[in-house]
Amino acid sequence: QVQLVESGGGLVQAGGSLRLSCAASGRTFSIYTMAWFRQAPGKEREFVAAITWSGGNTYYADSVKGRFTISRDNAKNTVYLQMSSLKPEDTAVYYCAGDKAFSGSYYRSYVYDYWGQGTQVTVSS
Repeated sequence: QVQLVESGGGLVQAGGSLRLSCAASGRTFSIYTMAWFRQAPGKEREFVAAITWSGGNTYYADSVKGRFTISRDNAKNTVYLQMSSLKPEDTAVYYCAGDKAFSGSYYRSYVYDYWGQGTQVTVSS
């Protein structure tokens, strides 16, 4: 099994920055793709960014491209989401997810096998 634990959420003013972390433990060698999703109140969970564990290929939702950066530290089994130029519409619970393979549907939540508990990000205007 794999356990994912997010941290780094909080309250920030619009235009500010935050860095989220997702620490993986357990059978981490089984993870190939890591991703961040978010879910705002009353809305469906949506894709934010993804990264392949070995190759470092990255993928972003159009809404965050140029503002967010996903990265990983294999030695620490940790994935990061650096968020800059934050907007009130970025307010959501952010979830880390892991997939045992790479799927062309990496932006779909159903392809992911493992999920963290989520961390709240609130951007005030």
